[in-house]
Amino acid sequence: MALSTKTKAVLLGPLNKNNPVIVQVLGICSALAVTSKLEPSLVMAIAVTVVVAFANVIISLLRKTIPNRIRIIVQLVVAAALVTIVSEVLKAFAYDVNKQLSVFVGLIVTNCILMGRLEAFALGNGPWPSFLDGIGNGLGYGWILVAVGFFRELLGSGTLLGHQVIPQALYDAGYENNGLMMLAPMAILLVACIIWIQRGKNKELQEETN
Repeated sequence: MALSTKTKAVLLGPLNKNNPVIVQVLGICSALAVTSKLEPSLVMAIAVTVVVAFANVIISLLRKTIPNRIRIIVQLVVAAALVTIVSEVLKAFAYDVNKQLSVFVGLIVTNCILMGRLEAFALGNGPWPSFLDGIGNGLGYGWILVAVGFFRELLGSGTLLGHQVIPQALYDAGYENNGLMMLAPMAILLVACIIWIQRGKNKELQEETN
């Protein structure tokens, strides 16, 4: 099914120009806490995308029946139910990763991206645009986590998804893993670098358009 220009903007905008992490500065806490390894970064990205997308759809379907004075409570109940389902699935099929993510799976309920999309988009739009908005914002959040997790694990441990990727010959020649990459401040610096690159590219595109 072909997407209209408006629908494409809803889906693709959060990946770059309206990214929830590097433009709106939302979801920073989990971006710092779960990105020391690539695997938990991937799992967290998928979990948030699923929760935001389906919470958007449910709230969109209920939007005309929700009294305004209790809308936040309804949003929290929907979000909490979906997060509980995701948490139980992770415990059943990815227990070790679930332990690494610790409380941050449960804290998806209070993630500013989730609550922001429910309030700002799902309450005023139909199920299909709301679903695409949830997917777009989840992926926009997710690719930041994956990028940060990739570089932190690669440079901090010499591994990716737990597999050694830096040859032993480099270690024999004197190469050492950068232990600083495993600390939260390095996640901040990596996010800052992504923001710098993103702002620079968008500025160049605007200049070319003008």
